[in-house]
Amino acid sequence: MTGRGLRVSLPAMSAAPAASHLAIIKDPQSLPKALEGAVVAIGNFDGVHRGHSVVIRAAEALATRLNKPCAVLTFEPHPADFFAGRPVIFRLTPEREKAVSLARLGLETMFVLPFDAGLAGLTAEEFVTDVLVGRLKISGAVVGYDFHFGKGREGSPSFLKEAGARHGFAVKVVEKVLADAGGSPEAIHSADTRKALEEGDVARARTLLGHDFFVTGEVVHGQKLGRELGFPTANLILDPSCRLRYGIYAVRVMVAGVWNKGVASWGRRPTVDNGPPWLEIYILDFKGDLYGHGLEVQFVSWIRAEVKFDGLEALVAQIGKDVDEARAILG
Repeated sequence: MTGRGLRVSLPAMSAAPAASHLAIIKDPQSLPKALEGAVVAIGNFDGVHRGHSVVIRAAEALATRLNKPCAVLTFEPHPADFFAGRPVIFRLTPEREKAVSLARLGLETMFVLPFDAGLAGLTAEEFVTDVLVGRLKISGAVVGYDFHFGKGREGSPSFLKEAGARHGFAVKVVEKVLADAGGSPEAIHSADTRKALEEGDVARARTLLGHDFFVTGEVVHGQKLGRELGFPTANLILDPSCRLRYGIYAVRVMVAGVWNKGVASWGRRPTVDNGPPWLEIYILDFKGDLYGHGLEVQFVSWIRAEVKFDGLEALVAQIGKDVDEARAILG
């Protein structure tokens, strides 16, 4: 059953990371009575980083005080992609990963507005009156200090506060969350996390996110070369926007609700075919058929860059060293 304003589940993925208790309501035109008057945390929430978490916790606190439900209001596609007319943003959390992250924070509802010409053309006042008040009937809104909305980004946190006073909903503006505890005055931004991952610095990304960067996907058939080399891999095709640095990583892999240790290669396999990028995961001490299963892969540590070896023998020797290093890192 499909249509606007319905509660929909994440696309099925066998043994996938659970976000089953999170309802995704796309392009809501009207809401169930139980969700009317919700307090909404508004933003793109790409990465669901530490700053986003503070916004969401503030929304939960306001919802508790008002005795109302709490939800996130977000947008697809990313506004930058819409205005560019093509995908340009390295999506830290495409819709599935965003839902998983929000579910882990305890949220139960995610409103998703299609970011299209109609939404982009709304003035700030029209966004408030048509969407927040007219369609969602909110009782409160929580945003970050740098949140802007409406045509030409004319809407600001101060505008939202004034609009809330006129329309009868509460507004909470969350001040910036610092990127680290070392005295840096800079706030956390998704762009900084993207930069860290583009450099392969998953440790820095973890500091900014508050959790390991992760991806999800369904295991697909590859060339089965890893099996022949003694290191059978589970292969995932990641979101096309992913610009994680090509290389070898120590990872944790969730299989059927159980975390496993592993080593993953993300890249084009220059020794073999230099083909389209895949994520190839060798799960340590694991036996079983994973084709068609959904996996979550968390990136724990960088091991080395992707390089071209002089033949398969040299590649196999290096894989053995990578596995040993991953074991040492993961403990």
